[in-house]
Amino acid sequence: MKLPRRQFLHLAAGAAALPVVSRFATAQTYSARPITLVVPIAAGGAVDTAARIIAEKLQEKLQQPVVAENRPGAGSVIGTNFVAKAAPDGHTLLLMEPGAVLARWLNKTVPFDVTSDFSPIAMIANSPLVLFAHPSVAFHDLKGLIAYSKANPRTLSVGTPGRGTPHHLAAAWLNTAAKIDITHVPYRGAAPALNDLLGGQIPLIWASPVAVMPFVEQRKVKALAVSTQQRDRLLPQVPSVSESGVLGFDTANWFGVAGPARMPPEIVARVGKAIREATELPEVQKRMSTLGLNFDFRDSNQFRELIIKDHQKYGAIIREAGIQPE
Repeated sequence: MKLPRRQFLHLAAGAAALPVVSRFATAQTYSARPITLVVPIAAGGAVDTAARIIAEKLQEKLQQPVVAENRPGAGSVIGTNFVAKAAPDGHTLLLMEPGAVLARWLNKTVPFDVTSDFSPIAMIANSPLVLFAHPSVAFHDLKGLIAYSKANPRTLSVGTPGRGTPHHLAAAWLNTAAKIDITHVPYRGAAPALNDLLGGQIPLIWASPVAVMPFVEQRKVKALAVSTQQRDRLLPQVPSVSESGVLGFDTANWFGVAGPARMPPEIVARVGKAIREATELPEVQKRMSTLGLNFDFRDSNQFRELIIKDHQKYGAIIREAGIQPE
């Protein structure tokens, strides 16, 4: 049946408006309930504190409640999987950190695929790792450590905050890249590893620099090398691992925000914009700086590229190091 021209134009205009109405309805629904930012690691520490800073500022920018909620366990798998299985409506977000990209390589079974089960929203910051030594060791830099380890295989050990952490991967990577054999000693957190280093129970640790800086200044700890290609602003005198002869070595503890896969693009864009604006605030930059964090904002596509790249890179390192999944 042929419709009168006026009626046809009215129906056509209504049909054209449907996507706009749908997007408006999505935005309204998104604003109706609180947002939970799941932190898959234990409370305390720089990254957890940063998550609460971001949640606070997102609440201001989005003008709706944002609550940071810790769901630790199984090397961050529990909290990460919780978000992967959540409804993709933007109300459940994840503070994603390297544990998500390591999970597949360190566990026999993992209930999510980090490359396909998430909607990356924005990367926020990173923190380099530093190899620290007890002042009693016979070497003063990484080149000396490598020479000592080759001459005295299996006599050194290095502490980290735990199995499957970026610190553990740094230790494994250094072993394979420098062709040395330093025993990995996993602790339950950074604090006990540092305590044992200070007490002389262990000669080396990989750690974030901010917590160890006071002991470096008191000459109770020696800083040997930085894990990133660039030197750390807190320790500008300390060369990178790559500068010290282990070319290509580059790893850091990073974090960003992601949601479940298939989140509406407009919500991804809205939250990403709010995160970018929050990280540009002088107050936030100052608070993050005191935690030893370096801002490294990346948008959704750039963050996705990092996740895929690190997932592949760490998988290769773990295989070469012979680390078996548990």
